[in-house]
Amino acid sequence: MSSTPSRRLAVAAWLAVCLLWGTTYLAIRIALETIPPMLMGGMRWTTAGACILAVMRLRNDPIPGRAEWPALAALGVLLIGFGNGGVVWAEQTLPSGLTALLVAVIPFWMVGVERVAGDSTPLTLVRALGLVVGFSGILLLVWPEIAVERGRGFLVGVAATQLACLGWAIGSSYSRRRKPTENVLAVAAFQMLFGGLVMFALGALHAEWPRLAFNERTGSAIVYLVVFGSVAGFSAYAYALKHLPIATVSLYAYVNPIIAMALGTIILDEPLSPRLAVAGCVVLTGIAMVRR
Repeated sequence: MSSTPSRRLAVAAWLAVCLLWGTTYLAIRIALETIPPMLMGGMRWTTAGACILAVMRLRNDPIPGRAEWPALAALGVLLIGFGNGGVVWAEQTLPSGLTALLVAVIPFWMVGVERVAGDSTPLTLVRALGLVVGFSGILLLVWPEIAVERGRGFLVGVAATQLACLGWAIGSSYSRRRKPTENVLAVAAFQMLFGGLVMFALGALHAEWPRLAFNERTGSAIVYLVVFGSVAGFSAYAYALKHLPIATVSLYAYVNPIIAMALGTIILDEPLSPRLAVAGCVVLTGIAMVRR
């Protein structure tokens, strides 16, 4: 494996994604207490994208021209509108444990999309088994927490997570095939901006504005999502996607639930059960197999 600075930085970026996005499940849950889902996503992503572009303007950094905007808008719709929007929508009707499990199939979607797109990286038996082992660890982690009524809300939530996974996989595959020399931060900012605008439009169509409200708790959650979940997390994801195999990058979906459970133990004094320890070891084993 290459140890070039770009690869080492990409691994660091991937680790940042695992940590930061592992904490956003809690922040999203808090924000949804008073803020409707699409408006919450619109605020989060447009604010983050606008802030990054404003700083780049002040520094006179190059940003994509108008000719690039249609492609970046498509990426924003896929990665932000479908990818994040579907997950946020699902969290209205599904427990967080089940949502994490359903989103954890992203590696399968991403590997499948890459195969359809003609990826030349061989899907070895060890790598395929690693994906299955990692998913088994997630299943072990969240299975006892799954308790839902099998009604319309359940089916809509499941469909929303899988639509999110498909949109995210297609967007990620397209993103990593763009020009390798383009400014990753600028591209990520435009994707955030366009994706957030789409979510604002969906919120308006769904008549969410009259239900919008803030308090100190939900306001703090939005600020956290903007700074850490979007500006830092999405930028790190875009960089890692440019320099690491997509099967490796997609494993953040396996790590995020582990981070979320660990934070519950540290911050909320939840007991560190043997099941959590065993599940964590299974997930790490799957990651090692895929990276090999």
